[in-house]
Amino acid sequence: MKRLNEVLNNEEKNYILPFFWQHGEDEETLRDYMKHINEAGIKAVCIESRPHPDFVGPLWWRDMDIIMEEARNRGMKVWVLDDSHFPTGYAAGKIKEEYPELKKWYLNAHRIDVPGPMKDSSFIIKYYPGRASAIPGYKGEDKVLVVIAAKISNIETGAIDEKTLIDVSEFVQDGVLYWDLPEGNWSIFVVFMTRDGGEEITKDYLNPIVAEATRVLIDAVYEPHYNRYKEDFGKTLAGFFSDEPRFGNLKGFEGSIGRTKMVLPWSDEMLEILKGEVGEEALVNLPLLFVDGVEDKDHTIRYHYMDIVSRLYGKNFTTQLGDWCREHEVEYIGHVIEDNGAHSRLGYGPGHFFRALEGQDMSGIDVIGGQIVPGMDFSHSGFTAAGWDGEFFHYGLAKLGASLGHLDPKKKGRTMCELFGAYGWVEGLKLMKWLTDHLLVRGVNNFVPHAFSPKPFPDWDCPPHFYAGGNDPQFRFMKKWSDYTNRISHLLSEGTHIAPAAVLYHGEAEWSGEYMPFNKVVKELLQNQIDCDVVPADVFSGDLPVKDGKIFLNNESFKCVVIPYAEALPQNLLKSIAELTEKGLKVIFIDKLPERASEGVEVEELIVTLQERDNCEIAKLSSIAEKIKSLSINEITLDSFEPNVTYYHYKHKDEDIFMFFNEHPYESIDTKVYIPLNKKSVSYDAFNNSIKACKSQLKDGGVEIDLKLSAYESKIIIFSSDDFENYDVDNIEVLKASEKFNIEGSWKVSMAGPLDYPNFKEEIKLDELVNLAKPKLYPSFSGTARYEINFEVKETAEKALLDLGRVYEVAELWLNEENLGVRICPPYKFDISNYIKKGVNSLVVEVTNTLVKAHKDAFSQYAVQEPVGLLGPVKVSTFLE
Repeated sequence: MKRLNEVLNNEEKNYILPFFWQHGEDEETLRDYMKHINEAGIKAVCIESRPHPDFVGPLWWRDMDIIMEEARNRGMKVWVLDDSHFPTGYAAGKIKEEYPELKKWYLNAHRIDVPGPMKDSSFIIKYYPGRASAIPGYKGEDKVLVVIAAKISNIETGAIDEKTLIDVSEFVQDGVLYWDLPEGNWSIFVVFMTRDGGEEITKDYLNPIVAEATRVLIDAVYEPHYNRYKEDFGKTLAGFFSDEPRFGNLKGFEGSIGRTKMVLPWSDEMLEILKGEVGEEALVNLPLLFVDGVEDKDHTIRYHYMDIVSRLYGKNFTTQLGDWCREHEVEYIGHVIEDNGAHSRLGYGPGHFFRALEGQDMSGIDVIGGQIVPGMDFSHSGFTAAGWDGEFFHYGLAKLGASLGHLDPKKKGRTMCELFGAYGWVEGLKLMKWLTDHLLVRGVNNFVPHAFSPKPFPDWDCPPHFYAGGNDPQFRFMKKWSDYTNRISHLLSEGTHIAPAAVLYHGEAEWSGEYMPFNKVVKELLQNQIDCDVVPADVFSGDLPVKDGKIFLNNESFKCVVIPYAEALPQNLLKSIAELTEKGLKVIFIDKLPERASEGVEVEELIVTLQERDNCEIAKLSSIAEKIKSLSINEITLDSFEPNVTYYHYKHKDEDIFMFFNEHPYESIDTKVYIPLNKKSVSYDAFNNSIKACKSQLKDGGVEIDLKLSAYESKIIIFSSDDFENYDVDNIEVLKASEKFNIEGSWKVSMAGPLDYPNFKEEIKLDELVNLAKPKLYPSFSGTARYEINFEVKETAEKALLDLGRVYEVAELWLNEENLGVRICPPYKFDISNYIKKGVNSLVVEVTNTLVKAHKDAFSQYAVQEPVGLLGPVKVSTFLE
């Protein structure tokens, strides 16, 4: 049991690399922060230059030299966020200042609607994108590509008849179209390249689909760091991080081709590539990228456009950066914007999640700003005007990231998540632990906490900030979170994820017509404990092996593929699906089969073939879980329907590791789980780094285990063919309580602010435990409340547990002057077996909350404000061996 032994012996690797923001602080401050980060159990940092005044200038190198020296001395790794401005793509200003020709080009179409017929008519084809540009002397960079005319087929909707598309460019002279307008209502489309019309914040950014533009970023940022720290590359300097690069042709998440009015990413080579895909008719069909036709041709040109632009992004941006890093013995990581479905769109998105990250050495996502909140798997308000699609974030995001980590050999099973930023000071270790478990149980195993900011407190830039110059009251407990996270990440790394189902990524379907987002299927599966990976259409190429009804993709194997409803899918994908069903793979389409191919080619025969295949089935979304269970494809079974229980199965050579997580914010779970493994099992406690006996029984060749989880609680169960006799296995969880009693009476309560601790000043008496944040008590208190009470015990037992009940939110406990440790989230239970005594016992509990009561920031207004202090009831349970 190599992996288990490593964590028990504190030999796990580091899986945490927090952002460390740079503003140009003094040397003492930088060294102090590196010291505190290291002492918090974190062995890496990602240096972010976003607020720095002199990126890749003398002050930057001074600060980097200090950080690199500290990292070398402390055995830490350093990553570098790869640009001076957020998001990545500014190239430290070099594009704007020296290479303006490599800024982003867009494709746009100016539409002129006119009635015919009219002989000797003419039209100004110069498009003025705004009032200022209409002033004489305006010097734009627009380049007209083609002028196309088409007959309007529906005056109500503005749809055109694509059969009437005609290139009238030959009739253009000196910016004027001279053309005899035929009978009927017509539209004239001036299709042109422009620098205007995109997102304002990235208007001076590089064009990510042009290789030469990405090279400027390498020369401006990557090469200077290599020149200065060549000897550290692949050692102390671990690599580079790209933060939310994007097309930026539109501000926002809604850049869905054919559904959103927007300019489109473009480059000089795009037209020739498009012609190579669809022929010379590509030129005359360009208006269909912007306006709906009446048949399928508009979908076809849009599919080909998106297919090309997303592949160019992956090739010319991400892969070029990744290749440079690997050639220089470092790694390349980061993430794009996935929010609200942007991952398969333009605008904030990269067009296609899997292609956009193909050049990276880890898969990557981010969770910030209240996007994932316990219990909020529904659309809810946020600090963005659009709010958050809770269903996507809760069920889709982490699975999307982890799936790429599993499927791409380059990623080595690694998925990184930037997290915690912009949740506000309301976020503490309790919520951080919940978010971490939410990600771990879906396959994320590397974490970038956001952020350490050495700016004088309070820094209102996207709090919370850890340590905060000593003002963060919970920071002294952060090592509890770090150790917990590193231990579980170590158990869930460098092995193989086991899942019964694959769910098709919907990117190509979204470009091609009506579609169902993949996360709707994932929701149904996860709520029924059917684990899955999300797989893109690109993996279904070549002669894929099917053995014993399973398809094998990299190290993953799946017993079925579930395809969300799609009006159209790529032809090659449909061919592959037909071949796989013939080989014995079960394929389940949601609602119905596709009606056509994305490319507009004939696939009726293929669809008929699928209809006749025994291994091809159709199911409603609401019944997909029951369908999979009826086919015995599911892996585990719960005794009851528990939609808030999520599980993850990870296999090493000599260990099977199951993680179960109760995601409900308030309610406990009490059920049984059947796992089809005839092996011995124990429960691993990652907080205390210990193992406990499981309450289980053999059943049907496997094992049935009692699964009791409080809100916020996870359980790690480890199976092995080896015996656990040589391990210290605690049996307290399999014992039955013999007696329970509450600790009641008068509590002495004293208070200390973050900078005052451990010097307590305020002191009150409470005859019952109440919320300290009530208006007449301490509504603005942030810090630590110390509770003291004596209680009497008539008889003791060999085993005893103390449960604090409701706590907000970090609890540290002393019994009879012995420190029994810290709990950062429910359940707030402490094993007091060796410390409770007959007679009078003294109990001290220190409860530390977050900074939100004292610092009511804008981000925290979107979150529930929890109580403060120890609310109990405080109970003692004794057990008989």
